[in-house]
Amino acid sequence: MSNVNELLKKIPKVDEILKFFESSYNKDILKYILNRLLDELRDRLKRNGALDFSIDSIVEDLKRSYGDFSNGSLKRVINATGVVVHTNLGRSPISEEIFMSVKDIVCRYSNLEFDLDSGERGDRYFHSVEYLKLLTGAEDAVVVNNNAAAVFIILNTFGKGKEVLVSRGELIEIGGSFRLPEVMKESGSILREVGTTNRTKIKDYESNITENSSVIMKSHTSNYKIIGFTESVSLEDIAHLAKKYSLISYYDAGSGVILDKMNVCGEDTIINAVKSGVDMVSFSGDKLLGGPQCGVIVGKKRLIEMIKKNHLLRMLRVDKITLSILQKTLLYYLLDVTKIKLYKIFNSDINDLEKKAQSLRENLLNKGIHDIEIMVFRSKGFIGGGACPEEGIDSIALGIVLNEYCEKVSRILRNRPIPIICRAEKGALVFDMLTVFDDEIGYLSESIAYALGEIR
Repeated sequence: MSNVNELLKKIPKVDEILKFFESSYNKDILKYILNRLLDELRDRLKRNGALDFSIDSIVEDLKRSYGDFSNGSLKRVINATGVVVHTNLGRSPISEEIFMSVKDIVCRYSNLEFDLDSGERGDRYFHSVEYLKLLTGAEDAVVVNNNAAAVFIILNTFGKGKEVLVSRGELIEIGGSFRLPEVMKESGSILREVGTTNRTKIKDYESNITENSSVIMKSHTSNYKIIGFTESVSLEDIAHLAKKYSLISYYDAGSGVILDKMNVCGEDTIINAVKSGVDMVSFSGDKLLGGPQCGVIVGKKRLIEMIKKNHLLRMLRVDKITLSILQKTLLYYLLDVTKIKLYKIFNSDINDLEKKAQSLRENLLNKGIHDIEIMVFRSKGFIGGGACPEEGIDSIALGIVLNEYCEKVSRILRNRPIPIICRAEKGALVFDMLTVFDDEIGYLSESIAYALGEIR
């Protein structure tokens, strides 16, 4: 213990370390990061005892940490995983054209909540509602900050203190430990499970309706699929049953496919859900819609009006950035869906993907990488975002056989100025061209060559 105390006394003082930094460095940031680094050093000394350190090494660590802090931790990455709607990597990418078209709205003042005709306060939801009504056939719409919020406010508005009927096979859990039963509990509604995990019939719903029942809810089975001896109830039948007993029918559609043009794997479209007669449908904006993060609720006008009167809506509402990008995305659905980046990815030509992979391979060979097996092969990309978990998208990938070096090279790539995220399969690192953009091939080849050089 005395040895550790001696080492702790040798740690340089803060002012002594700060003398090595010019006035161009922000002193507040330096002190904040330095105190954290010194605390970590003290902890390591207490745990490990002997530990080599010097004022020079502390200064170098501080410079590196200062640079990382000043650049911010949220940064662009190259997605080479082949998962298109990758939740951990920001879900759907937004088209540059859409982003630039809303710059003036975002960077200047706008009529977010101002009615230009009357000169009085307006409705922020109006800006997307007309497009949503036209696209989905719904009577009205409202937008909240994500689909989990949409589920919550619908259940809180119509099911608080009352029973909500849900099939046992649809009591979902998705990423981040989002569990439907817990959300229902927090909303104040009472879960009433019907049917079994694999089979639920219309009579299961009907036999569980009580005087305290309020909503019949159907939920999209995100990230999983029940196959085999199964049975579920259609939206049409749920809508009809709810109407028969004067209940509200609600469908949590999850990923949110509006048009068949974006329907790459047979998901239920929002248009068909609305046509089924259900009272309300909710879905995500940043999954198969290809827009910003938000939760869209479409449905009967009288019900949407009730949601708008719920005071919780103010806590869950979206800002001008989200609304402006959503409005432009919806407009492109009406005018030219090919401008939506997600559409372009889903409709990638396999020959173009092959050319990208071969270009990457040639670049690596030209950089002198001949002693490692590099192969181009047919692959399967994935939709992601909870949609069609068993189905893939035809793609082309480049694989580099690295065996025990896979993790080390992967870590090096993740620490590049623009981090590269790929996948590992059977001793090889795989770079799937489905989610790699054309202008990323050059940087990708340089980074891979650098990482391979580090293990030689």
